[in-house]
Amino acid sequence: MGVTHHPRRVHCPAMPYALGIIGAGNMAEAIARGVLAKQVLRPSQIIAADLAPQRRELFANELQIKAVEENATAAGDAEMNLLSVKPQHMAAALAAIAPVMSPKTLIVSIAAGISTAFIEKHLGGGTNWRVIRTMPNTPMLVGEGMVAMAAGAHATAADLAAARRLFEAAADVIEVDEDKMDTVTAVSGSGPAYFFFLVEQMIRAATELGLSPEHAHKLATKTAIGAAKMLATSTDPPQELRRKVTSPGGTTHAAITTMQERHWDETTVEAIKAAQRRGRELGQ
Repeated sequence: MGVTHHPRRVHCPAMPYALGIIGAGNMAEAIARGVLAKQVLRPSQIIAADLAPQRRELFANELQIKAVEENATAAGDAEMNLLSVKPQHMAAALAAIAPVMSPKTLIVSIAAGISTAFIEKHLGGGTNWRVIRTMPNTPMLVGEGMVAMAAGAHATAADLAAARRLFEAAADVIEVDEDKMDTVTAVSGSGPAYFFFLVEQMIRAATELGLSPEHAHKLATKTAIGAAKMLATSTDPPQELRRKVTSPGGTTHAAITTMQERHWDETTVEAIKAAQRRGRELGQ
């Protein structure tokens, strides 16, 4: 019920592109830069579509990737399509590309809140579309991304491996059940913004206490980088790493105590839960 049937064109056995990018935004750019840097794909194997001229120009001029205006132009000629349009635009994008896509095309979505069932339904056509839902994050731009993947009803182990190859060029990849994807979005998809926000406040405090903006930025940023490396390489959990810095009655203790008195810890947890709830709302 409610499935849209689309006319379907006849395809040649070999698609001219390995990857079609539907929506050439910042996240799609990060993914493209990763696969090009690691030589997973060549520029000639990728085609990107975006309505914005400046995004097409960036992909064409900086990445040497063919860029077109219409989503259907890219979607019809690729073995794998990366859906990277905004969640609120997904239904319209799927309606536009469904008539030109081959049933053999693998569909990989990075849209927050959009389920594989939603994508399958809006592509329609009575086809068992192979869909993989993913959530990458922007540190892919510097080769330090995190991606979670969940397979749709018809996606195979080989499909997951193909998607993993796409993302592992610039990220660590985990597989989760799809009902966990909104939580993944709240933790790692949105997560970089939480850290940027904390560093913003560290810089603000430092300047209010008399440091130059340059020194404040250097101190806060390098501290964040160093702490992140300690988290990634230490066998200690975050709580223990924090304890080792927090001498009783010392300066760190004064700061942490103030944070706890202002319910900073509870506020952070509630904020992440709010992000998870918003992810679910986007998919409705």
